[in-house]
Amino acid sequence: MRKSFLLLLFVTAAFLISCEKEQDPFLITSNSIGRLTSDIKINQLDSIFAEDSLVKQVSNSELYRKSNEIEVYDNQGNKLLLIEPVQAFDSTSTIGFIQVLDPRYKTAKGLGKESTFQDIVQNYDISRIENTLSAAVIFIDELNVYVTIDKKQLPVELRYDTQTRIQASQIPDDAKIKYFMVDWD
Repeated sequence: MRKSFLLLLFVTAAFLISCEKEQDPFLITSNSIGRLTSDIKINQLDSIFAEDSLVKQVSNSELYRKSNEIEVYDNQGNKLLLIEPVQAFDSTSTIGFIQVLDPRYKTAKGLGKESTFQDIVQNYDISRIENTLSAAVIFIDELNVYVTIDKKQLPVELRYDTQTRIQASQIPDDAKIKYFMVDWD
């Protein structure tokens, strides 16, 4: 009886150790977003999102840059991600940029599309802040992420000035993220 119990205990322990923990389909890390990793090729997206929908947006106009963005929708019709390859129109290219559209995608520390500037400051080191015409772009290099905050949320003296260097202390804690981008390029 004792040998049977030990054998059962050993087999159970071996089974539990060999089982991989299922990856969170919405976890953002420095080299992955759910099931996507930085080395995934565009032609592999169909199998990764087999139960979801992919919509390829092709733009090749003189007014717009050449690209072939891919929109990912879940089976409920919710837009999840917008993916852009490193090399446009090359199905063997890897992923260059991903815009996170669904609020379920978050980092281990809870940073996601619906986060505020305070969430960034409390959990990550800001690598730099760039001042653009309509937004403050905040780079978090440890995640290969940048987020934008609409200048409408900034103090008036920063809204119409692209020359002034924006400091983290000038951005209100409750400023909401407008765009959440992952940059694997």
